[in-house]
Amino acid sequence: IKVMSRARPADKMRLVKLLQQSGQVVSVTGDGTNDAPALNYADVGLSMGTGTAVAKEASDIILLDDSFASVTTAVRWGRSIYLNIQKFIQFQLTINVVALITALTGPFIGIEFPLTVTQMLWVNLIMDTFAALALASEPSYKEVMKKKPRGMNDFIISKGMMRDIFGVGAIFLVILLGLLVWMNKDGNVSVYELSVFFTIFVMMQFWNMFNARTLGSNNSAFYKLNENRSFLLIAALILGLQIVIIQFGGGFFRTEPISLEHWVMIVAGTSAVLWIGEIKRFIARLKAGKK
Repeated sequence: IKVMSRARPADKMRLVKLLQQSGQVVSVTGDGTNDAPALNYADVGLSMGTGTAVAKEASDIILLDDSFASVTTAVRWGRSIYLNIQKFIQFQLTINVVALITALTGPFIGIEFPLTVTQMLWVNLIMDTFAALALASEPSYKEVMKKKPRGMNDFIISKGMMRDIFGVGAIFLVILLGLLVWMNKDGNVSVYELSVFFTIFVMMQFWNMFNARTLGSNNSAFYKLNENRSFLLIAALILGLQIVIIQFGGGFFRTEPISLEHWVMIVAGTSAVLWIGEIKRFIARLKAGKK
């Protein structure tokens, strides 16, 4: 059916149900009382701002300006918000996997508490609060409209996300556990060494937060970064507070001040997390350009 005219309310509702039974996702637009049943049964009901109260009540979205262009804007923002949630979930689960296994494996290596309770609380603050604000505040980009709609039953954690979560998490674990074994080679790990370990742990997640911005695209982590000042502010806040905790945390955070030389080495060394991701995305862009 291409055009159906002189349709009764029951005809419209039946058409919606038949399309849904065939596996289609159905959207209905209307402005009159006779459109209410179809608007109510549709997956997405769109009513006009100048429509009847019954139509508005039955719909999911009301177009206040009566412009169909607003539907495109709504879809774009819906996709962008969903993608931002995925970015945060990927970042959160990666840091969760690494923190959990590190804490559980430490005693077997001979280090009872690789990370203290207060240090874990700070990691959780980065993960649950700051990262959520930084990644959720990502602006909407037109590129999201070029992708195919996701399936109704698709899990929010995609296969690509799973590969990144466990792949990146495994690499981080190998580095961190290897570092703990190296520190414990003489059977004694100093507070200074554990402060270095804690800083490396946080800085690896810090740079991975930039990689999380690129989920769903092959763009650089710096793509339109200036448009998200919240992200830049939060990134600066995390780095600044980490310096304060290490240099002045003392017994409360079980830290000792780290020398400037070691700070430079840690920041530069852990930044490889970002640069490896940038190289990977650059190669992907080249391949996409050749196609």
